[in-house]
Amino acid sequence: MTGSKVGSIGEYIRDQRQRAKISLRQLADVSGISNPYLSQIERGLRKPSAEILQQIAKGLRISAEALYVQAGILEEREADTDVQAAIRADLILTERQKQVLMDIYESFRKENEAAVAAAGPQAPGADAPGTTVQNET
Repeated sequence: MTGSKVGSIGEYIRDQRQRAKISLRQLADVSGISNPYLSQIERGLRKPSAEILQQIAKGLRISAEALYVQAGILEEREADTDVQAAIRADLILTERQKQVLMDIYESFRKENEAAVAAAGPQAPGADAPGTTVQNET
């Protein structure tokens, strides 16, 4: 990992904390990490471990995976769909709720992909599997 990544993870955490409108002290309380250590992470003076990043993610109610990617621990995955991005960005949902929604969303996508593949190519303008068309009269 490069030194710039260490600074960028701290900046990213600070940005997420500010977006969540919580103080450094509040994040320290909810994450179980000391206020001075969090401050050092945000200023780029300390490189947090995966475990610390996970605690910070829970405190910020964001995806630990996002922090791992920012810190260079994980490779960035292919881009999310708008739905996936919205679920991950939601500050109200818990990590568990986000994961359940993502699992359901993925199962629906796989089911529909399988149905499309089984049906073969459709004519342009044909309805997607599982949709109903209502005629307006």
